[in-house]
Amino acid sequence: MFGIQPLPGVRLTLISDVLQAPYSGMLPGHVAGFYDYDQCHIDLRSLAEFAGCQILIDRAIAIDLNKNLVICQTRPPVNFDVLSVDIGSTPATLSVPGSAEYAIAAKPVPEFLASWNQLISERQNSLQKPLRIAIVGGGAGGVELALNMQSRLGKSDGSRPREENLENSSSEIHLFHSGAELMPGHNKRVRRRLKEILISRGIKLHLMEKVSAIEKPETSDIEDNQECPMPNAQCPMPNAKISCQSGLELECEIIFWVTQASAANWIRESGLAADSNGFMQVNDCLQSVSHPNVFGAGDIAAMVNYPRPKAGVFAVRQGKPLFENLQQFLLEKPLKPFAPQEQYLGLIGTGNKRAIASRGSFMWESRLLWYWKDWIDRQFMQKFSNLPKTRNTK
Repeated sequence: MFGIQPLPGVRLTLISDVLQAPYSGMLPGHVAGFYDYDQCHIDLRSLAEFAGCQILIDRAIAIDLNKNLVICQTRPPVNFDVLSVDIGSTPATLSVPGSAEYAIAAKPVPEFLASWNQLISERQNSLQKPLRIAIVGGGAGGVELALNMQSRLGKSDGSRPREENLENSSSEIHLFHSGAELMPGHNKRVRRRLKEILISRGIKLHLMEKVSAIEKPETSDIEDNQECPMPNAQCPMPNAKISCQSGLELECEIIFWVTQASAANWIRESGLAADSNGFMQVNDCLQSVSHPNVFGAGDIAAMVNYPRPKAGVFAVRQGKPLFENLQQFLLEKPLKPFAPQEQYLGLIGTGNKRAIASRGSFMWESRLLWYWKDWIDRQFMQKFSNLPKTRNTK
């Protein structure tokens, strides 16, 4: 949007720890093998070039709000007059001993995808025994991940997903959830239907099981010479043991952590107003309630007057009002309040090119839904690949 409608005298700088930004809407399909890497990632270098924006590949680790500096991990601090923070969230792991060391978090996405794609690559070369995978977290993210992982692994060589008979997968997937029901943010019909699908596919559910620790087991029922699904330093655990408060224990080769979202500690530590969970508090204009020259959107931001779930649909829809208010602030014009929708249509892919729609008390399951979502996602991504040949330089 800044490329299409630039402001004279405004210099843009993008700080990102990746050059290829993953689009969350297509990631489950990528896990299942329906999309390749390029189809679900945005090329930030070409986008920045189009917008006349300097791009710095680094990770922000703090903000000096007295001197208006972004502190980076490896490069010198970066000055700013106006700052927009859009760093997303990561699954909460610190409260469970061993989870940070022995589990692979679903976010940051690049690290998760690197682990998953390495697992698939190794799986093609080592098919002697079933692979035991554990997923911790029974929200929509954990459920969709389980179904799409099983779809990919349902093919004996792990290379392409099968659309039918997915329960015959040579891999074993365990889904742990601390609550009595999966996906508490969705209606009963959706929860019941997805539970039926998981069970019918042979995914083993462990409900009312709160994971209390993850550790390397003292002994293992897996032969010592079995290859790790991820080689050398990329394998966080040749084997790991999940321990639950109930006494249940399970040894597995790899664990994925998909629990409730948490915020980066440096948001609160920098002095920005934050809620009880550490997320940056913003007003209706997506402006920090404590620092007017700092804006925020996506998972890291918590709209004070409109609390909403951490869902990608809200982040995407904040894009336009964020752009407009950044420009209004730079032009010293009044900001425009934004009210997000109260409900949103959730589309949960079931790994076989079908999807379940969930909105309020509504549920619908159909193959058409998956193809509709596929069309929407592809149209969205085309905006970033089919950029105008020349940008507006007014």
